[in-house]
Amino acid sequence: MTTLTARALLLDMDGTIVNSDAVVERCWRRWAEEHGLDPEEALKVVHGRQGYATMAVLLPDRPMELNHEDNRRMLAAETADMDGVVPVPGAPAFMAALAALPHALVTSADRGLAEARMGAAGLPMPAVRVTAESVSASKPDPEGFLKGAAELGFAPGECIVFEDSEAGITAAKAAGMRVVGVGPRAAAHGPDVAVADLTRVRVETGADGDIVLHLSGA
Repeated sequence: MTTLTARALLLDMDGTIVNSDAVVERCWRRWAEEHGLDPEEALKVVHGRQGYATMAVLLPDRPMELNHEDNRRMLAAETADMDGVVPVPGAPAFMAALAALPHALVTSADRGLAEARMGAAGLPMPAVRVTAESVSASKPDPEGFLKGAAELGFAPGECIVFEDSEAGITAAKAAGMRVVGVGPRAAAHGPDVAVADLTRVRVETGADGDIVLHLSGA
């Protein structure tokens, strides 16, 4: 059992509280095949980043405006496809425990996709959310997490991030935040603590209003 204390939590969405892997893999396999890429290799880098940033990694010599055009089409396709979108195990209880505590969503999805996926998973949308429209740079840049902390009114060191991807964990560390890695992808990328899913997380409120996290199976 590991216990961590924070003033606020910053939550990634895909792979962390929402399991959208089925949709992500369908859309990115199709895109990779259209561009003559190995889908299996492409899927190794798609998680955590905004689409245009992933495309830039996979096709480094491609004009960025083409990546942005494809990204818009990708977002539309993903927003229209909710087949297989479900909550990560433990996410409903975890989100309910956070309802009255400072927390924010920090996602590489745009607003429409975030609302669609949170709704499909039956999870409440946090009042504070940082989506693709809110930032000028994709994860692994720390901008999104720094903005989320600022909107909640806390210093980076007072926040704990929940993430599943290499890009997201790198971004959180660059922001000066501690990281709880969630799911099978996370442990390989050096989070402070790793858990299999959110059933392994228990949330309590400390006497001084701190958020106390009890993490098991780390």
